[in-house]
Amino acid sequence: MIHPTAQIHPSALLGEQVEVGPYAVIEARTKIGRGARIAAHAIIKTGTELGEGVAVDHFAVVGGDPQDLSFDRSIVSGVHIGAHTVIREHVTIHRATKPDAQTLIGADCLLMAGAHVAHDCVLGEAVILANGCMLGGHVQVGDKAFISGGVAVHQFCRIGGGSLTSGNAVITEDVPPNGLAHGRNLLAGLNLIGLRRRAVPAPAVAELKRAYHAVYATFGACPTLAQKALAAGDYQTAEAHDFLNFFLGGKRGRFASPE
Repeated sequence: MIHPTAQIHPSALLGEQVEVGPYAVIEARTKIGRGARIAAHAIIKTGTELGEGVAVDHFAVVGGDPQDLSFDRSIVSGVHIGAHTVIREHVTIHRATKPDAQTLIGADCLLMAGAHVAHDCVLGEAVILANGCMLGGHVQVGDKAFISGGVAVHQFCRIGGGSLTSGNAVITEDVPPNGLAHGRNLLAGLNLIGLRRRAVPAPAVAELKRAYHAVYATFGACPTLAQKALAAGDYQTAEAHDFLNFFLGGKRGRFASPE
């Protein structure tokens, strides 16, 4: 199941039933989980760990050096890809900038052709990055977020779980959980279709709507309004609490605003 033209470093650890295609390269200190598939001409760089059943398609490069002018290439860092994640053609994923740290991508994600994940990013489970999506360094993406084609996300931004960011959007501020982002830092409301597809119970959706209005339909700073809503104790569901707590963190300082 390993093509004779593949280049595999002696220190690489390959699990059972791993497939490696023609001219693929697997460098030192790599771990390839059981049943993973490395297609022709894919490159798995030093320090990368692939979980069980991960698929890496043609010409993808996983674990490359960060595009950071201050990065010291002698630093030992890596990338970890969760089980059954699919990495399509020409995807690039860069290793972390800190010693012994990892760029993290969760299980069951789909990174479509040409997507880029920069150094120190953290993606949750079942995240989808569509074609040509670009994540800057240190971006955090929550579980089940969908980022459409051509989207550019500024470094240190947070993309909340369950959110949908529409094609070619420019995101330089945080997108709240289950938000519907578009354009340049615009929020069109909640991702109600996504909530329905995930079978989120109606009471939880109703509370999420109340939480959304508590933050965005009232005059004041988003973190202050979110903290006030939480202090009132009127929310019981995890969806509402996750939405409100999201505004109490982050480094970008502002949040995507509704039209």
